[in-house]
Amino acid sequence: MTTALFTHADALGHITPPGHPERVARIDAVLGALGDMDLVRLSAPMAAEDDILRCHPRAYIAELAANVPEEGFVALDPDTHLSPNSLAAAWRAAGGAVRAVDAVLGGEADNAFVAMRPPGHHAERATSMGFCLYGNVAIAAKHALDHHGLKRVAILDFDVHHGNGTQDLVEDDGRVLFASSHQSPLWPGTGDASETGPHDTIVNVPLPEGTGSADFRTAWEDLVFPRVEAFAPELILVSAGFDAHADDPLAGLMLDEDDFAWITGRICDLATAHCGGRVVSCLEGGYDLGALGRSAAAHVRVLKERGA
Repeated sequence: MTTALFTHADALGHITPPGHPERVARIDAVLGALGDMDLVRLSAPMAAEDDILRCHPRAYIAELAANVPEEGFVALDPDTHLSPNSLAAAWRAAGGAVRAVDAVLGGEADNAFVAMRPPGHHAERATSMGFCLYGNVAIAAKHALDHHGLKRVAILDFDVHHGNGTQDLVEDDGRVLFASSHQSPLWPGTGDASETGPHDTIVNVPLPEGTGSADFRTAWEDLVFPRVEAFAPELILVSAGFDAHADDPLAGLMLDEDDFAWITGRICDLATAHCGGRVVSCLEGGYDLGALGRSAAAHVRVLKERGA
């Protein structure tokens, strides 16, 4: 199967303060772990402004640009920072997700993985937070719907933190099914199972600290995958956060690489059944470098093996 890998050196230009968990070394860890894997390696382009505007208002784009420092750092909140080259990285993270959708829907690849940073699933419509500036996966979903004319897109998020930003950006759009499993209680404090959205297209699966493989898999099999089956998406987007790994320093779920391989395989099963194997996955969290690299490699290996 043909799996495309989208990345760009600009991902290394988003410098965060010393000791920050969302750091340049994360991309090095991911790309190093993918090594010589047989992937179609493509450049993540800058997003078009029209793509960003599908999710974020022009005033927000201007506000971020106005806050970029000439040197050093600007803190947008206690967790989220800008350095001189941060916006180039952010525009390419969004652009890589959009270009990956084009590649998969256009038949250039069976599926794709976007290895860029900063991540995106915490960025709300006009609020940066949780290391995130733009809602990369939500932007890609809107592009698939509005530009390519799809009618149903599913976003599946297995990051350990709730994808509050993605939920904010898509919950009013009945064409998008958003499902998130996440540790709870845990920052950002959203993602209760009662949050279902105005179109009943939001599926939140909070998991208690200490949840391991068996309960994680049961939750997805019982609560998420039947909803995806019923929705019958024409494209599946994945927020691939690997911070639910037992070794991750920011949370307390107890997953390992085999769990990430398993959920990737099950997502590919659904994609094969409903949308010709079309999956676009975007890197979100994962802050232990060894666990991140091993988990990303397990994820992409399954994409490669099971693509279409």
